[in-house]
Amino acid sequence: MTDADEVLRVADLRRACSMLLDAAESQFGPQIDLSQLPVDYYWNVDLRAAFTMVPEPERAIDCGQTSDDLAELSGLLQRDPQDVVSLWHDLSHVNGLLRLLAYLDLPDTGEVRGD
Repeated sequence: MTDADEVLRVADLRRACSMLLDAAESQFGPQIDLSQLPVDYYWNVDLRAAFTMVPEPERAIDCGQTSDDLAELSGLLQRDPQDVVSLWHDLSHVNGLLRLLAYLDLPDTGEVRGD
């Protein structure tokens, strides 16, 4: 891998997210009713532990909740544009919802298919 390959370009990430979200919308429809899913809570690894490779990550595992993630997403979208965006907090909630989409796409999960 060259040094140029190790550069994260936000524009590339934006394009990839757009492609993936388009595929999710095609597969699951324009909205997913979370109340109809038999999942809400999920395991989450603390960010510092995840990226500093602590010796015992099981102590850094906590619980996330997709319904809370959805509420936080709604709050983010309703904020005044001048309000501070907290990347570590807001991205964690968006990540929870993106992971839910990945979970729904797992083979044999089949929870939601194009409503």
